[in-house]
Amino acid sequence: MAQVSMTVNGKAVSAEAEGRTLLSQFLRETLGLTGTHVGCDTGQCGACTVHVNGRMVKSCNMFAAEADGARITTIEGMAEADGSLGAIQAAFREHHGLQCGFCTPGMVMAAAALLADNPKPSEADIRAHLSGNLCRCTGYHNIVKAIMAASGQDVGAIAAE
Repeated sequence: MAQVSMTVNGKAVSAEAEGRTLLSQFLRETLGLTGTHVGCDTGQCGACTVHVNGRMVKSCNMFAAEADGARITTIEGMAEADGSLGAIQAAFREHHGLQCGFCTPGMVMAAAALLADNPKPSEADIRAHLSGNLCRCTGYHNIVKAIMAASGQDVGAIAAE
């Protein structure tokens, strides 16, 4: 067991973890941050997406020990300080960018990474960026719409599918 220390959603945390403990497991099981979902454990679905030092990372592809000393943001860290939904989360709710909700944490984290790099992405930019995140329910249309809305763009021009 190794001591792993990191800053998660702005709070310093430290706990023991086996060398084989995935970051997704550490977040969910050790820290109780169950908003990070695990769908495939192989990096294929993107449900476990978090930010590590500002970079989008699939947390099932990283060991907790690799994140020692890192700044981690999870879906729980996307809310406003008062606990209300953050802008991207609110846009997902307003534009029905979720159905079952399983992929939603990863989609929101992917959207935040995209908007940090490209504040006004095109529909094509959004679809390309989300190619590593799978959704089995929505058909992506409303997810794309939500991300465009979160970027402050008019979503009226997006044709209904």
